[in-house]
Amino acid sequence: MSPLSNTAVRPLIRLALREDRASADATSRAVVPVNLRIRARIIAKAPGILAGGPIVLWTFQAIDSSLRCRLLQPEGARLVRGATILTIEGRARSIMAAERTALNFLMHLSGIATLTAAYAARVRGTRAKIFDTRKTLPGLRVLEKYAVRAGGGQNHRKDLAQAILIKTNHVKCGMRNTSAKQIGGSAMMCGGECGMAIRNAVANAKRLKLGTFVEIEVTNLNEFKAALATKPDAILLDNWRLTDIRKAVALRNGTRYTVHGSPLLEVSGGVTLKNVRAIARTGVKRISIGRLTHSAPALDFSLKVLR
Repeated sequence: MSPLSNTAVRPLIRLALREDRASADATSRAVVPVNLRIRARIIAKAPGILAGGPIVLWTFQAIDSSLRCRLLQPEGARLVRGATILTIEGRARSIMAAERTALNFLMHLSGIATLTAAYAARVRGTRAKIFDTRKTLPGLRVLEKYAVRAGGGQNHRKDLAQAILIKTNHVKCGMRNTSAKQIGGSAMMCGGECGMAIRNAVANAKRLKLGTFVEIEVTNLNEFKAALATKPDAILLDNWRLTDIRKAVALRNGTRYTVHGSPLLEVSGGVTLKNVRAIARTGVKRISIGRLTHSAPALDFSLKVLR
């Protein structure tokens, strides 16, 4: 798993600390002696997968560079309840000021890693891999995608510029530019303007070379056949039934490609821990799940003062 860059994360930490007005902690000023030094630790209050340990360390050090922090668990570690993640020693006021921001990062990212690990475990032994999506909290994508990797998942495109993903709405826009004269019977595998729009969309994407990876979403088997003929890098099956996914896999496997390899098949929409293994066993290689980042429950941690 590629490590986090302190340079990339530092602005997010500063923003979060400003949001909490950590430098003006009124409670600590009122009740904590200015010169008091303490030792504390962060513990897991529930089992799960760790993600965000370095961010916790950087958050405390952003408040006070003299704080002595020691990470005791590696990223991706499987935690038991009560496990110590990090120890901190130094000015009490500094530790109190950074506590909530540090724990917020840790709880959110470890929650994502824990949910991702649960999905990854369900598809183990199949050819499928678990992918995230762009359904991330604004500004936190780099952290949330990092947490997915910590949990054993893989990252989909990081932004709109990295790869081409032609969604249904893109195809509909293309249909508005498809004239009746362009619609030829043999060319229309899904009938009418739809097949032509799919063919044109993929052809334009390949010709313009705006992305090294071209994927197109289809909603039914007729559209799938039209997309298959264009030889994209991947075809997205969104909210498909298992029976139709199996048919699409069979169609893909039965198509011969002389120059290009057969496209990857990706499934998304309606994927749960209950049905993800059945989806993986159809033979698709990519299963993308928005809830990894937009709905993962936080993993609970707390800071305990030792002395």
